[in-house]
Amino acid sequence: MCNNILKIMMFIFNGVIFLAGVAILGVGVWVTVDSDSLLGLLDDVENLPDEVFRLASVGYVMIGVGAALLLIGFLGCCGAIMENRCMLLTFFSVVLIIFLIEVAGAVVLFVFDDVAEDIFDNLEDEVRKTIQSKYGADEKMTSLWNATMERFECCGYKNYTDFDDSPFNRPEDNYPSPCCSGTGSMVVCSSHNAALSV
Repeated sequence: MCNNILKIMMFIFNGVIFLAGVAILGVGVWVTVDSDSLLGLLDDVENLPDEVFRLASVGYVMIGVGAALLLIGFLGCCGAIMENRCMLLTFFSVVLIIFLIEVAGAVVLFVFDDVAEDIFDNLEDEVRKTIQSKYGADEKMTSLWNATMERFECCGYKNYTDFDDSPFNRPEDNYPSPCCSGTGSMVVCSSHNAALSV
């Protein structure tokens, strides 16, 4: 009786891991295939730190993690149901290796926390400078930002103030149409006569 309950719990637990692996693998493939449009936003940004382009490998990391979770889930489910010792031993070995990698990764993240924060702060500054100098003047960049803002339902990199002093913004305090909708703290879009969400 107790053995059957453990077998069912092990199957359910590993089934969830298997499904999580499928989801992460799918997102990783999507990010990898569609990375051109994500990185296309950064093409016109000047003085961009080289570390930002390492973020393109996130899709590959997700594919690797998803595949590993698929393998773990499969070994755990099949090993539990068939009571196969070899599969269960492989399952526990892979879980132990992943645990050790996670511990090492946590140590690395703890040590290099300030480096990651500096990278994202520099990225934000450079993207805002590029928006303020080229949005409204460079057709390619303007259409790319418009498509991104509509798709992700956002306004600029951080908020509508990213467009202050841009060629699009002068001389009448114009803001892109995706910025002139929503709720929250409101500012008026003068040319659109609509509310602007902060």
